[in-house]
Amino acid sequence: MNKTTVTIGLASCGVASGGLPVAEELEKLLAGREDVEIKKVGCIGYCYMEPLVSVIRDGKSYTYGKVDVEVLRRVVDEHVNKNSIVKEHLILTGSEASPGGGAENETEKGSENPRADKQVRIVLRNSGLIDPKNIDEYIARDGYRGLSRAVKEMTRDDAIKEVLDSGLRGRGGAGFPTGMKWRFARDAKAGQSNASNPNGVDKYMVCNADEGDPGAFMDRSVLESDPHSVIEGMAIGAYSVGASHGVIYCRAEYPMAIQHVNIALDQARERGFLGKSILGDPDFDFDVYVKEGAGAFVCGEETALIASIEGQRGMPRPRPPFPANSGVWKKPTNINNVETYANVPWILLHGASAFNQYGHGRSKGTKVFALAGKIKKGGLAEVPMGMPLREVIYDIAGGIENDRKFKAVQLGGPSGGCVPEHLLDTPVDYESINATGAIMGSGGMVVMDEDTCVVDVARFFLAFVQKESCGKCPFCRIGTKRMLEILEKITRGEGVLEDIDKLSSLAGQIKDGSLCGLGQTAPNPVQTTLKYFRDEYIAHIVDKKCPAKVCAPLIHYSIDASRCIGCTRCTKACPVSAITGTVKTPHRIDDDVCVRCGLCKKNCPVSCISVD
Repeated sequence: MNKTTVTIGLASCGVASGGLPVAEELEKLLAGREDVEIKKVGCIGYCYMEPLVSVIRDGKSYTYGKVDVEVLRRVVDEHVNKNSIVKEHLILTGSEASPGGGAENETEKGSENPRADKQVRIVLRNSGLIDPKNIDEYIARDGYRGLSRAVKEMTRDDAIKEVLDSGLRGRGGAGFPTGMKWRFARDAKAGQSNASNPNGVDKYMVCNADEGDPGAFMDRSVLESDPHSVIEGMAIGAYSVGASHGVIYCRAEYPMAIQHVNIALDQARERGFLGKSILGDPDFDFDVYVKEGAGAFVCGEETALIASIEGQRGMPRPRPPFPANSGVWKKPTNINNVETYANVPWILLHGASAFNQYGHGRSKGTKVFALAGKIKKGGLAEVPMGMPLREVIYDIAGGIENDRKFKAVQLGGPSGGCVPEHLLDTPVDYESINATGAIMGSGGMVVMDEDTCVVDVARFFLAFVQKESCGKCPFCRIGTKRMLEILEKITRGEGVLEDIDKLSSLAGQIKDGSLCGLGQTAPNPVQTTLKYFRDEYIAHIVDKKCPAKVCAPLIHYSIDASRCIGCTRCTKACPVSAITGTVKTPHRIDDDVCVRCGLCKKNCPVSCISVD
């Protein structure tokens, strides 16, 4: 009799959605069963459907969404015990090796199979399928075979060439060719030579896991769900450039990611994938440790990250020298982000041509996006480069929540920009996204609907950047503060038309005068909203109106006396006693007292309260 496997997703999204009680119940229901294996896995990307439970039997996988204890009992009783699918809770079917697609019986297909079928999972190939704390499951899915091929079959230069030929570009945002970056570190010269490092200098491979963009959670999910893929990618890079030291710089706000990475590092050392004479090569010594960051957004910048690793305050420094020549402790250092490293083992195993068959123009392979905001299906998705934004938002993310009208999508986080509806057919690649005024960034994608005020959005992102500025550059430290003050003035209804010219002028000066990428890209949200939504700025300044009815000082609540039934619900809901009136008589709102909380409108049973 074939053993049945039941998996439950317990990455951060699964735990936050109530996965732990479901996991406890699962263990109780299946206690003592030798014919059923319980596996605690990471995130497959369908975060909006968590908690997720999959039943795998005879090579087929059936995934159930929004599983609470009661649904779980049905799944165990009917599917696990009686092999009868619980169709009303089924969301995804596929093969045991894939989270979607491949089910032979079309009637068994889950509601999310079309979303799965549009994805190409390279970075997320193991996420949600393996126990991230079990190296044997990673090895069973071709884990460390890419490293083995590099060490046993390729020279160091051959490995770099494979990555270069693949077209892999840095997934942290800049999009610099990864193989070229490795070659720079490989060619760095100093110190005394040895067989492992012919250029004779200690070198560092650093993983930038300081994910700080609001709405971005790609790196966290990969580290929680498949940490060995990142470690293997770093080891391949270390072999290629001749590095003996590795650092994973991860923000301390990711405790589960850090825990899983440290477990994976211990396992990799025990199996000989880290440490001395890796895979029998006497000249290949490499080990990795985790450095926990304090959460400063600026430490995502390479030189600030290096300073933080060394125990200094995380502040950027001028370049050159570049990290490839003088990085951690002044040693040659290569820095890539989590997603970049996670691609590398797949490339080394399957070859450059297998990777660059996907993509568009100079952007090869796939990209993982964190889908958030006013969408129906939030979570992670990995799509081929070149897929239009429209397809990502409407086919992958399910369209706009409550079928509202799409307004814009913020790409690249605080460093990115707002892309409007008429540009939704823009393909997802570095050059095309840059042409809109936004940037690819690390992959955050925040979707906004018609009820979003883009002026307020620009204010929010600029407030974030201004707070996170390290303060080293006057243009960034003071310039972003002045821009923020102007935006706050506009959202209060105190703006003047000259403020628009001031914003544009300050934006250019900050871009030109800032030392690092944080300051250089800080004005992007303001510039793109001014470019595509200038009319909203005009409405705030000239008409003293917020078209989206978001900016509190520019909106006013009123009661239609002809429709008010005097039920007093609004009076009871108002936190500042701004509403007066007696039972069964029309009420009125004192605009000078009102704090624009909206509770009156929410509680009115006859919808007689309007906002304008």
